[in-house]
Formats: sequence, structure tokens, C-alpha cells
Amino acid sequence: MKNNFPKCAADFLSKLYRNNNKEWFEEHRDEYKAMFLEPAQEFVVEMGEKLQSIRPNIIAIPKIDKSIFRLHRDVRFSKDKLPYKTNLGIIFWEGDDKKLESSGFYFHIEPKYFFLGGGTYVFTDNMIKTYREALTDKKASEQITKAIKKVTKLGYKIGGKHFKRLPKGFDLDFPHAELLLHNGLYCFYESKDINQLKPKTVIDYCFRHFKAMLPVHSWLADVLPLFR
Repeated sequence: MKNNFPKCAADFLSKLYRNNNKEWFEEHRDEYKAMFLEPAQEFVVEMGEKLQSIRPNIIAIPKIDKSIFRLHRDVRFSKDKLPYKTNLGIIFWEGDDKKLESSGFYFHIEPKYFFLGGGTYVFTDNMIKTYREALTDKKASEQITKAIKKVTKLGYKIGGKHFKRLPKGFDLDFPHAELLLHNGLYCFYESKDINQLKPKTVIDYCFRHFKAMLPVHSWLADVLPLFR
């Protein structure tokens, strides 16, 4: 990676955190492009090629509002009126649905924190129905259970648990009752040591994590659509 990414992006975000206003941002727009946007675009291209070597249909588009989440915040209905986010979010997704309704891989950095994830963060209402239907299928439910065991054995955490009660029609005797409490399903790795992401090795480092998360993503991308 050029431009000392992701350190350069983290440094820019740190400055933005201390100067979260439009005047400062406009005065430092060239810095935003050189330290944040252009390195992020390069990361999308290089990582996209890596991911497509194991999942050919992965979508990686090096543009704002595509693979790169915008910094500008929608403050119309928020009590927090700060105009900019202070993190970099990048997503690679697979499928015909919108990116946030698809399974994929997510890269997130803040000045002193990073997160790598694989899966679907939040299901839509229709996706939840499909997900629950898949869990009632013996083969499909065994496949996701096996996938989860595989990634957790490698040290990854499972996210997406949301509900406190089982949905109607299911009881505690259901073999996969715990998974029914999810409104999303993803595995992830997080750390406060952003120095783990070194410019010369960040692509390979993240790819190793994403590849290890593949079992969960593959189930969501390949098996779940069969139950629509």
C-alpha cells in the first residue's frame, strides 16, 4: 500500500475528531484526498482482487457510497450535529441485493481501534424470515452450526444476537434456539492496537482474517438464498 495506509487515514481521522466542522474540513480537503480517500480506494482495489480469488462474485467498487462509506453524517434527525464521522468503513459484498442487505466483508478503522468482519450485520424483515426457515432445515442448520464452530475455534467472535425471546412457533427445545435470537449474523475480530495494521502487510493481514471468516459468509451467500 502507498501513502502509509492505514496510518495516514487514522492520522487524518484523529485530526478530524479534534476539528469536526465544515470549515476545517474544506480547508483540509487536499489532505482528506491524499491521506484518506485515495489510499482507501487503493485498498478497495487490491483487497477486492484478493477476495475475488476465493469468491469471484465479490463486489468491490472504489467509490464513496459504494465500497467506501461516506464521512458526511446525516444530522437532520440526530441530536449529534457533528457533520463528520471519525472512522473509515469499507465493505465488500456479494449478491444481487443492496450492499447492506448482503453478506460480505467489512473493514473499519478509527484512530485507536479497528474491526474486521464477515457476514451480515442486520437482516431485513424478509431476510429474518428466510434465515429462520433455513434453520428449520436439517442440512442447512448443520452447515451453519459447523461454520460457526470453525470460525470460533480460530478465535473469532459471533455477532448479531439481538432478541431476548424466541420467535413465535419455536420453543427452547429447538436444536438451534440460540441462533433464532439473531437479527444478523457475522463473525469478527477487533482490536485497540491499530499498529497491527502495517502499511506493507495490511492487505495480506486483512485477507487472512477475511479468508478465515469465509465459512460464515459462504453459508449466508450460498445457502440462505435457497430458502427465499
